[in-house]
Amino acid sequence: MTAETDPPQEGGLIHGAIRYVNLALLAFGCVFLLLMMGHIAVDVFVRYVFNGSMVGTLETVSFYYVVLAVFLPLGYVELKSEHIRVDLFVQMMPNWAQLALYILACVAGLVFFGMLAWQSGIDAIRSTQRAETIMSNFLFYIWPSRWALPIGFGGMCLAILSNLLRAIQRRQAL
Repeated sequence: MTAETDPPQEGGLIHGAIRYVNLALLAFGCVFLLLMMGHIAVDVFVRYVFNGSMVGTLETVSFYYVVLAVFLPLGYVELKSEHIRVDLFVQMMPNWAQLALYILACVAGLVFFGMLAWQSGIDAIRSTQRAETIMSNFLFYIWPSRWALPIGFGGMCLAILSNLLRAIQRRQAL
């Protein structure tokens, strides 16, 4: 094979590393989704078979499972270009304009999600220092779940960066 017929590399080492980080975050999100399913199934079983209830199901589902299942996989969804896009008019533009708009959107996304990661990271640190809890009929710590947001937004920033680099390398909007 000559250099002209070799298949193009898909982003190389940086893209591969970012892909594996986001795959790991996706896997963790899936684990928490399965835990949520099992927890709720056990709670329903206990309620209908033993006429009882499991203490803390609502709090655990609301403050842990849902947050982790939603925010951790954000970057993977971006890598797969599965977020909602409205590009009706952009499709009619020439390729150079599409690429320019895509680069602009990626830079805006990096700034936006970077700020979200920064602020949610500050909030997570404060929450951890205070050992944040919620009012409940038992002591329920929520500070660990606060870390899902900066981690998820960080994964999103990495995914946007990877897509931006691939678009520049290909000279074509993804």
